[in-house]
Amino acid sequence: MVKKLFTIEGMHCGACAAGIELILSNTEGIKSVKADYEGKKAEVEYDEAKLSADDVINAIADAGFGAKAVS
Repeated sequence: MVKKLFTIEGMHCGACAAGIELILSNTEGIKSVKADYEGKKAEVEYDEAKLSADDVINAIADAGFGAKAVS
């Protein structure tokens, strides 16, 4: 498991953060997610054997938001 921080673009409210958490938490390979509307970030813990950072970014994009991994 790895924890990675992602910056999120396009969140307008707390419901956006909740939506990101819901979608990612239902994605196979993701153990936990904590989205922060005010900080425009999400901390995601996922299994690198099942997902890459790009897979997480694509899942966030499917929810209608932009994302970038923080180095």
